[in-house]
Amino acid sequence: MAATHLYLTGIKPTGDFHLGNYIGALRPALEAVQSTPTAYFIADYHALNTVKDADELRHSIRSGAATWLACGLDPERTLFYRQSDVPEIFELTTILGSMTPKGLMNRAHAYKAARDRNNEAGITDLDAGVNMGLFNYPILMAADILAMEATHVPVGRDQSQHIEYTADIAGYFNHRYGDGSDGYTFPIPKGVIDDSDASILPGTDGRKMSKSYDNHIPLFLPEKKLRKAINKIPTDSTPVEDPKDPDASVPFQLLTHFASEAKTAEVRKRLEAGGMGWGDLKKELFEAVNAVLSPQRDRYEELMADPAQIDRILAAGVEPARERARATLARVRSAIGVG
Repeated sequence: MAATHLYLTGIKPTGDFHLGNYIGALRPALEAVQSTPTAYFIADYHALNTVKDADELRHSIRSGAATWLACGLDPERTLFYRQSDVPEIFELTTILGSMTPKGLMNRAHAYKAARDRNNEAGITDLDAGVNMGLFNYPILMAADILAMEATHVPVGRDQSQHIEYTADIAGYFNHRYGDGSDGYTFPIPKGVIDDSDASILPGTDGRKMSKSYDNHIPLFLPEKKLRKAINKIPTDSTPVEDPKDPDASVPFQLLTHFASEAKTAEVRKRLEAGGMGWGDLKKELFEAVNAVLSPQRDRYEELMADPAQIDRILAAGVEPARERARATLARVRSAIGVG
């Protein structure tokens, strides 16, 4: 049987990670390792909805794995695997799809957002550009979670629907197949939702940092490019000598996530007192971010220079992940009458 608790998360490999991914997802997930069993995976089949170039996807998978490892993931302590290496997930997706109402999928945020974009663009066919991978995305996500019998899944404040849908889909199955000698019920996973500001890092324009908004700062930029990206963050025209509101400043908000409490308090005091310009603040931000990420950047580059090493690490997680998923699927197959 599965462990009582399992904290699971997956990251879709669709390009380079950014500071928002690090603060909102990577760092909290790595901290969770200290207190609970964990399983982290590269959600490469989810990426197929948008990434159609094989070489690009292959690179992004390795880049995603290297990012986890460079940031401190220890595969000896965390089950670490690639989604596509666990075929049981995809069989479970088919089973769950057979009992998931289409109406539930119609209300999924990603699907509705795609239709809204078409409507705003004046496109008559609101489903233009929507593939079935996008439409069925929540079912595959539910299978990712339920195959591993995960009990806790971290989600951002703006992504709570993901875990709600998984709970709904598990509930449909449990209601139908939970009774009887061969019955089986999925554990209903709980969303670990960070209600603090830490879960949503501001981008360079003040909105949530996102590649879709083009307001992100890539995680492993070289030092010179990192400094340039930080210096380009817009600020107002308040004179150097005037007092400033730190909390209305994007550079200061970013600083709070990378600098020590003492350094953050010192910078706040200097801004509020006047005499500290935005340029000095950006210098403090660069130094804080670079101090945290410099050793991780070096490790990332070392890993990416040796793709065979990344492949070996991912391969080591295949059998433990499949063993767990096989056990779940065997109980599911028995419950539905095909095993």
